[in-house]
Amino acid sequence: MEKRYLGTSGLEVSALGFGCMGLSFGYGPAVEEKSGIELIRAAYERGVTFFDTAEVYGPFINEELVGKALAPFRKDVVIATKFGFKLDPATGKQVGLDSRPARIRAVAEASLKRLGVEVIDLFYQHRVDPDVPIEDVAGAVKELIQEGKVKHFGLSEPGAQTVRRAHAVQPVTALQNEYSLWTRGPETNGILAACEELGIGLVAYSPLGKGFLTGKMDKNTVLNAGDFRANLPRFTPEAMAANQALVELLGRIAKNRQATPAQIALAWLLAQKPWIVPIPGTTKLHRLEENLGGATVQLEPANIAEIHHALADIQVQGERYPAALMAIVGR
Repeated sequence: MEKRYLGTSGLEVSALGFGCMGLSFGYGPAVEEKSGIELIRAAYERGVTFFDTAEVYGPFINEELVGKALAPFRKDVVIATKFGFKLDPATGKQVGLDSRPARIRAVAEASLKRLGVEVIDLFYQHRVDPDVPIEDVAGAVKELIQEGKVKHFGLSEPGAQTVRRAHAVQPVTALQNEYSLWTRGPETNGILAACEELGIGLVAYSPLGKGFLTGKMDKNTVLNAGDFRANLPRFTPEAMAANQALVELLGRIAKNRQATPAQIALAWLLAQKPWIVPIPGTTKLHRLEENLGGATVQLEPANIAEIHHALADIQVQGERYPAALMAIVGR
């Protein structure tokens, strides 16, 4: 697979990464460990070298799964994980944010053990903590980098000014933000501009709109018990019906290019900037192979123009998160 650099940091990864969250968290019961390991290794065997996890996925079990799966290939892969949520020690549930330096260090030490690695390749702040100055956060990660426990610093869903403040203390390698054809905030909220200005890569999570852009969902879709999408405004039957216009657009272009809607959605992201790396996730081998096929689709200028022209007339319905979760992005 083609490789890309995340900004000017020198960190090279596969053009498409693998978002591992869904193997353990968010979409219902966790997959069996054996199946999860097999899928992660299948991704590696097909050219993926960039794998994304976090302590809160599970919690904890996703990091363990990723560590076991990638142990034989450790020197050939880049593993990203995250800190920043406060967890109830009794239940493991998220109960707020906590990016105090002592907490960052504790998470790093625990993640190193769960992943079975000597260094974390990319360590993101999962969400900005308004109670801890970002300069203190960047300083804590800088110390971990100096100690050889972390290689690169990242932020997830920050505001553009927060990025600049953090970058002044410790260079930021990558931002992980939701970015797709139906979540285009980075184009208008200053995030893409900040990445361009500062030489930071953008890791696009949910590049397939949490599955909606694959064309396999509609207003009649019934989500499994425990699937967090059931609580998202964009996944109400009404919103999914209203947003079908976007899927139909992808379907038309996919048919002409002998591709799938998912592949067109990923190819569109890859065409935006050479330092953008989408990280689609899946629990199924055939979906993994379909997604990776998106890296081989080269959209023609006419395709991109058609998409942009059509997007001007498509108003995506529904917020991407409920109000409480929207309140902790873009700070």
